[in-house]
Amino acid sequence: MAPPTNCVTAGHSRQLVRALCSGFMGETPQEAVAQLYRNHYSELVAPLIRILGSFDLAEEVVQDAFAQAIATWQSQGIPPSPIAWLRRTARNRAIDQYRRQSSWQSKREELARDAAESFSESPTNQEVHDDALRLIFTCCHPSLAPAAQIALTLRTVCGFTTDEAARAMLLQPTTLQQRIVRAKRKIDVAKIPFLVPDLDVLPSRLGTVLKAIYLVFTEGYGATQGDALIRQELCEEAIRLARLLATLLPNQSSPRAILALMLLHHSRRNARTDADGDLITLEHQDRSTWDTALITEALPIVEQCLVTPPVSHYAIEAAIAALHASAPTAGDTDWPQITALYGFLLERAGGNPVIELNAAVALAMTGRLQEGLDRLDTLESSHALPNYHLLPAARGDLLARLERWQEAKVAFAAALETVTNDVETRYLERRHREVSQNITTIEETL
Repeated sequence: MAPPTNCVTAGHSRQLVRALCSGFMGETPQEAVAQLYRNHYSELVAPLIRILGSFDLAEEVVQDAFAQAIATWQSQGIPPSPIAWLRRTARNRAIDQYRRQSSWQSKREELARDAAESFSESPTNQEVHDDALRLIFTCCHPSLAPAAQIALTLRTVCGFTTDEAARAMLLQPTTLQQRIVRAKRKIDVAKIPFLVPDLDVLPSRLGTVLKAIYLVFTEGYGATQGDALIRQELCEEAIRLARLLATLLPNQSSPRAILALMLLHHSRRNARTDADGDLITLEHQDRSTWDTALITEALPIVEQCLVTPPVSHYAIEAAIAALHASAPTAGDTDWPQITALYGFLLERAGGNPVIELNAAVALAMTGRLQEGLDRLDTLESSHALPNYHLLPAARGDLLARLERWQEAKVAFAAALETVTNDVETRYLERRHREVSQNITTIEETL
């Protein structure tokens, strides 16, 4: 395949496109491509994997299409239907790939026509949904190692960069990339089919799929990098996939539980930042701006999942979110009940360090600040969450509540060393300044 215009190699085009991904939708081609890449990567890649039978070839075709968009739109302007333009460009490149990959000379034109017909520029919503489900179940095929399943899903379903996927899985980027390469090779060698499994097989494949969907949501809820805290398109994509699974498996409570959990978190999206885009913590959010429609939809689902065995850990997490959503004010939050629910979660999760962190904070919020801090200190000593800025940030907050200003300053400084999101960085800088000012005030009074 010839390199895209203004790009040295396909690898260079891939780096160029990803380098723009911290941008936002605006008037320039670069900003448009960055936003389109984030919002529509999976729906472009999925049908191409089906057509070409290769993750690597499909991703190369899509990367080339985005790179061509940057080059073409600079001189010709952004087209009225940029997604259709990308689909057409990717389809044409896919046809070229299809012709080159075919070993039957006489069949090339027929296969090319099939490829063109299989990848519409204007697919129906059902076609997009079907390809998304095929993609995620292929990524989570049981012949792949569980960690590789999730890594491939994050990379392919929502177009995470290696760094984003690595952070979501608490891994080094090189380790994450090796898992993705091995997973793709296994799919190619084993000829894993690109389809949604039969209903009798679906439940056994569900756990990893749900974990992958929730990781997609988690990245959308608290973006790894960039100047925005929330990547709403990822949150909505994860919610959409959960709705599809809940429809496919009406007798399974886990898809409904994770759907309710995500709806409750997503209901707070408008309250999580102020007019300047700065972070507002749960304790200080304007609850009148929470999306009551999502909360109203989610609460009955939570109740149902809690009385339908087996009760999944997603149902318990949804129950915690429901207690937050049901509290009229932050002061009305039932922290003892939340602490008890975290205890149940820890029994099921086998010492998950992120749950340990949240459980410690919940314990502190019941008024047992020192006990909560002690648990955070133990977690920090275990090195179970390396480079995870929320741990020192939580320590800083509890230390500040205990008016141990100097220690809080050190903790917030440690959090600032590892945070990568601009919104969270500004919040931590503000907290660091506040505790520093308290130290200065105290010193001036001595």
